Amino acid sequence: MSRDLFLHVMNIVAAHDPYFTQRRDAVGKLGLTSHQRVAACIRHLATGTALDDLDDRYRIGESTMRESLRRFCKAVQCEFGPTYLRSPTESDMRALLAHSESVGWPGIDRDILDCCHLAWKNCPKAWAGQYQGKSGEPTVVLEDVSDTRGRIWH
Repeated sequence: MSRDLFLHVMNIVAAHDPYFTQRRDAVGKLGLTSHQRVAACIRHLATGTALDDLDDRYRIGESTMRESLRRFCKAVQCEFGPTYLRSPTESDMRALLAHSESVGWPGIDRDILDCCHLAWKNCPKAWAGQYQGKSGEPTVVLEDVSDTRGRIWH
């Protein structure tokens, strides 16, 4: 993620929820900065690390991290949802179909399909055989379908 994009997201999230601004505690000591909170939330969402593992890098406890993550997701959904987290409109679909027809794929509304096998470490034993991948471990397949601009429509 570029620095400019991070700062843009951080400023919007901090403007949406004052929880992300730095404050003083009861004894006057400065608390966490918005950089720390937002960076930790993005790191957790990107890597899926345990909440208490982020304490070493960002100096945020597990309960504070959980609350930060909950508020971060709510702020992102409220601020960016109407633009980026929406289903395609009729005009979006018409544009996608027109583009796919212009490149020789008439009737196809999505251009790129990719699959990824992810290990399922908590797979129930009874299902392990049905979900066994080529590595011998249970896996699930994550499919990604996007248009040529990288937008993922679902």
